Amino acid sequence: MDHPIQLVVTDDLRRSRLTVFFRLILALPHFVWLALWGIAAFFAHIVAWFAALFTKRVPDGIHGFLARYVRYQVHVYAYATLAANPFPKFDGSPGTYPIDVEVAPPVDQNRWTVFFRFILAIPAMILSGAMNYLMNIVAFFAWFVCLFTGKMPEGMRSVLAYVIRYHAQTQAYYSLVTPRYPSLDVGL
Repeated sequence: MDHPIQLVVTDDLRRSRLTVFFRLILALPHFVWLALWGIAAFFAHIVAWFAALFTKRVPDGIHGFLARYVRYQVHVYAYATLAANPFPKFDGSPGTYPIDVEVAPPVDQNRWTVFFRFILAIPAMILSGAMNYLMNIVAFFAWFVCLFTGKMPEGMRSVLAYVIRYHAQTQAYYSLVTPRYPSLDVGL
């Protein structure tokens, strides 16, 4: 594993025209759950920050919780942007979605980088935000293509997957799930 946060894509590119047409409406419960889970993840992040600052490591339980949150984000973003077709589960469980993320176990982290993590993450968060605009543009055009053909072009899906992967790596870095900075490497 080159990066501790790896995207795994097993999607077959077929899309249901009916669910494509109503995709954003169908994704609403996931957006609500993601927001609620995000509140809990915020507090878990604070606990993780203090724990890593004093022990150089995020406790296994908090790491697992934050990793599931990152994974669930990946599932929801993949579903909402049409990068994947099936309706995702609400639990962020690993290996259950065509676009999934593998998260490495917790490792020791440098106290200085933990202390300054928010500042260190700013460039990656800015780039991730800019890439999200690209993702939204591609998803907009993909909606029409999938609606009329019932299939996602592989190139479009690859662009969406790349942006989702970078966002997941940024979220994992910021959340102390990994000490490794997000990678712009193209390999999925």
